[in-house]
Amino acid sequence: MDVAVLAYDGVFDSGLSALLDVIDGANAMREELPKPPPAWNVSTVGFRRRIRTGAGHVVETLPADTAKGADLLLVPALAERRPDALIAHVSGSATEPVRRLVAATRERGTPIASACTGTFLLAESGVLDGHRATTSWWLAPYFRKRYPAVTVDETRMVTTSDGVTTAGAAFGHVDLALAIVRMSSPALADLVARYLVVDERPSQAAYTITSALAQSDPTLAAFERWARVHLDQPVSIADAARTLGVSERTLQRIVRRTLGTSPVRFVQDLRVEHASHLLRTTDLPLESIARKVGYEHANTLRILLRERTGETARPRGAGCVPGRPGGPAGVGVRRRAGGPPPGGAGRLFWPRAATVASGM
Repeated sequence: MDVAVLAYDGVFDSGLSALLDVIDGANAMREELPKPPPAWNVSTVGFRRRIRTGAGHVVETLPADTAKGADLLLVPALAERRPDALIAHVSGSATEPVRRLVAATRERGTPIASACTGTFLLAESGVLDGHRATTSWWLAPYFRKRYPAVTVDETRMVTTSDGVTTAGAAFGHVDLALAIVRMSSPALADLVARYLVVDERPSQAAYTITSALAQSDPTLAAFERWARVHLDQPVSIADAARTLGVSERTLQRIVRRTLGTSPVRFVQDLRVEHASHLLRTTDLPLESIARKVGYEHANTLRILLRERTGETARPRGAGCVPGRPGGPAGVGVRRRAGGPPPGGAGRLFWPRAATVASGM
């Protein structure tokens, strides 16, 4: 398979490196399988012979026209965290060549994939209209507002819709690359993941900071502050709306438009977030924590923790993360496979064939 990886000025260094490193690792290990998949022939392409990354490094590229013969186009993220600056950049003249390339590639029927802020480039190009996508969880409110024709689900780590694959925040590039390998060989993807020490993590939900999402709208931010004060009480959306000086319907509409969810679900997310914090930082039993976040029965909270974050509250012991280092036995949190990968980027060392065989 011929893969074109687009490098452009301001590209997110770790995103570019992660895509290249994971696929390079897959190529290095593919012969270890009884029935190896075809190799990936990767070309780094760009609109100039040399581009400068977001961190200031210079990357040499092949002409962007090389992508015309590729079987897959990968678009790494842009190194920009500020929502307003990100939207201005992806819609401005500097990225017009990127948008044209993305649109033309999809018109030929060639699959495209991107992660993190790169999903904004895809959406700005129009290739996500009418399709499902994911993006960085903390940018989802801005994505949803600017691209209403796209059905965005920021809880997903990777999603594919009609030939376009998108992935979540920052190091979601690793998940994206593994997903691409998995499309050809699940066994090879699992092998590469083991050497990278990357657990399967299908959801971004466990990483989401609910209060950060709320800051994208002033009414939503006020509702979040009100809800936190009343977390240990039965919550009335009508009371909240009256306190904020808006109608209940307006509050429902703002929450839905910004977060793609309901006010009740948003309050549940706040409760789960606070409960997770208490499980990690106190020695309180689950029953006490449940009451502090508005639930009469601990089992209700236990179910929500599992559904929303993949965490399972259970007595401390083997495999549990203690709520407080060195604290007495009590309640801990066990996270489902899916913790964040180790930081850093760059070319990775891949073991020789004999080492891979013995490691299995």
